[in-house]
Amino acid sequence: MDIKEKTFWLGWQILLPGQAKRIWHLVECFGSPKTAWNASVKELTSIGGCSSEIALSLDKKKKYIEPEIEMARLDKEGIGYVTYQEQSYPEPLKNIFDPPPGLFYKGDLVSQDNVAVALVGSRRPTHYGKTVSEKIAAELAESGLTVVSGLARGIDSSAHRGALKAGGRTIAVLGNGIDLVYPRENRELQDNIPLSGAVISEYPLGSPPEAWHFPVRNRIISGLSKAIVVIEASERSGSLITADCALEQGREVLAVPGNINSHMSIGTNRLIKQGARLVEKTEDIFEEIGLGCLFKHDEIETKVLPKMSLVEENIYHLLIGNTCDLDDIIEKLRLSAQETLAALMFLEIKGLVRQLPGRLYTSHE
Repeated sequence: MDIKEKTFWLGWQILLPGQAKRIWHLVECFGSPKTAWNASVKELTSIGGCSSEIALSLDKKKKYIEPEIEMARLDKEGIGYVTYQEQSYPEPLKNIFDPPPGLFYKGDLVSQDNVAVALVGSRRPTHYGKTVSEKIAAELAESGLTVVSGLARGIDSSAHRGALKAGGRTIAVLGNGIDLVYPRENRELQDNIPLSGAVISEYPLGSPPEAWHFPVRNRIISGLSKAIVVIEASERSGSLITADCALEQGREVLAVPGNINSHMSIGTNRLIKQGARLVEKTEDIFEEIGLGCLFKHDEIETKVLPKMSLVEENIYHLLIGNTCDLDDIIEKLRLSAQETLAALMFLEIKGLVRQLPGRLYTSHE
């Protein structure tokens, strides 16, 4: 992507933080972020459909923003910025109705993240809720899936910790600029996540954790994930907003049942009554997203296997209990792309390997 065009995307996100729909509308009206940025007050009104008051406000605020200087500031602080048009932008997020035009991030965004599960829940969980969240996150991470959550107190923090303790990947989606820490007690956790995942936000640097930011960011949590698991939620929990976003985006919604006498179980138990899958164990999540085979390793290893070439056998054993993208397989086994693709094709025909979205592969049940 042209670096100059990228700076104008950045400019719009600074000018209209958390307002993806409006940014997309203006860019569509003018044809590019640069043309929209350089539009006059009259053009913002006649072409962009803005009211006179909004057009004047945008024109005034633009004068205090210098996108190129802001881009240099990101580089200086070691913060990445990726736009929707770039290859490293998370693929699942491209398919939601109003994706962020760009993401600010610390850490790495990798293809493995295309198969992720979100764990969300109460900020005031019981000991039971925190224990379940950490356990499920650890088991998901151990199986090669990325755990997504919002770095809030309670269930979210337990989910991130569980994934990190298991040595897996986790992504934290913030409702503020990633140069700020919220809540403050999560400073160490926020510093550790980029070492094995990423901290991301659509809000520019310095954006405070305002209340309206969090319902907006919830669509990113669900948009990054194949399924959302709600672990303890009160009747008015923000986690239920994430569940609604998931349903609108065509994602699976699951819930962990709780004590019927606990206020923290009202939301989750109601989700189950409304049709969300009940989660008793992590295997339930894998079955719901079509990866039940990951919990049947022993059965796979003891059954009679079809005859395989040496290359096929090496790939098959690499994928047992793992999810790898094509590049990972090539690098780890030091194979050519051609022989890897051929072997994967034969393994699929033999029913030993299955392909997942995002050029990911895993062993078949």
